[in-house]
Amino acid sequence: MPTIYLAPWRVDVTVRPGVPRLAPARAIARIVAKALTAAGAPAPASVGVILSDDRELAALNHSAMAKEGPTDVLSFPLLPPADFPPHAGQDGAARLRSRMPRFQLPPGRRPHLGEIVISVERAVGQATGGLGGQTGDLRWTPAEELRLLVTHGVLHLCGWDHAEPAEEAAMRATESRLLGA
Repeated sequence: MPTIYLAPWRVDVTVRPGVPRLAPARAIARIVAKALTAAGAPAPASVGVILSDDRELAALNHSAMAKEGPTDVLSFPLLPPADFPPHAGQDGAARLRSRMPRFQLPPGRRPHLGEIVISVERAVGQATGGLGGQTGDLRWTPAEELRLLVTHGVLHLCGWDHAEPAEEAAMRATESRLLGA
């Protein structure tokens, strides 16, 4: 598991056995760092990125989201939305509900913001099948789809959502800006 430091961030990238490497760990870490900075994440902090397959994502989707079948990306945030700056891609009511006392870390320790798990298998299928991108109708490289999924996952860690039309529009606009689209 490579650990990459891009001040003020630490990114741990884990690639499950048998999963193709679509991008170097350092490139993934740069995407994470760019999205964390744009989202105003508390710094310094760490994030884990796990590149996996449909089987693991289906199991996680079932246990964490009560949904059947695989998905492309799941985020498991460890800090409440109130720990991030308010933004248009956030449910204001959820932000208020999330206000809770912050745990204290020992001096010099960085908080872990959470984990992002991505199905590389699904990213490849979506990209090559013309089902990629934000609109689900792009045919682009699997590496480009992975960049989108990493960015999307990081924004979810930072309290962004797309359940409501205004939230989705704000999140999609931020993703496009970060991806240079």
